[in-house]
Amino acid sequence: MKKTYALLSSCLLVACATTQEPEGPPTAFRLTSPGMPDNARLPAKAAGNFAKNPNCTGQNVSPPLAWSNAPDKTRSYAIIWDDQAGRAGLGVSHAVIYGIPTSTNGFAEGALGGAPTGAFVPGKNTLGMHWLGPCSPKGNAPQHYVMTIIATDLEPNALQPGLTKAELLMVLEGGKALRAASLSFRFWQ
Repeated sequence: MKKTYALLSSCLLVACATTQEPEGPPTAFRLTSPGMPDNARLPAKAAGNFAKNPNCTGQNVSPPLAWSNAPDKTRSYAIIWDDQAGRAGLGVSHAVIYGIPTSTNGFAEGALGGAPTGAFVPGKNTLGMHWLGPCSPKGNAPQHYVMTIIATDLEPNALQPGLTKAELLMVLEGGKALRAASLSFRFWQ
């Protein structure tokens, strides 16, 4: 009996480990990070670099991103990156980026974490920058960082630089946001 139970337990563990969530229809608007599955752990180099926060001691390297199957009327994209558990549950906006032209379908690793290159319009996250990697306290449980891309009907140069997440979302109300896709990352130190 013990041998049968052990065999069944092993088979169940293997089945659970190899089962993946369905990816949805092949034509769905999709955001991915090449080389990293949804809910992957970000490497240490992705941690934010901000001298005023002792938990921000990384290199601020953004993960690679790719997207596909945007709605037909898309004119630009916006990216928002949030940590809902940050600031003791008050949340932290880590990235606010918009005005990404439809000729762009992704960014290489590190492309978003540095100085803006003209490939997007920089907004302001919680700390007033357009991008900041994770800065979770050492010894903290893994935190989830949700990256969302929004397909919009706005021209890439329609908005001024420096909008906060709240300001960007207000502009996108009323049909300017066409569809969104998201991807989660985990991080801990």
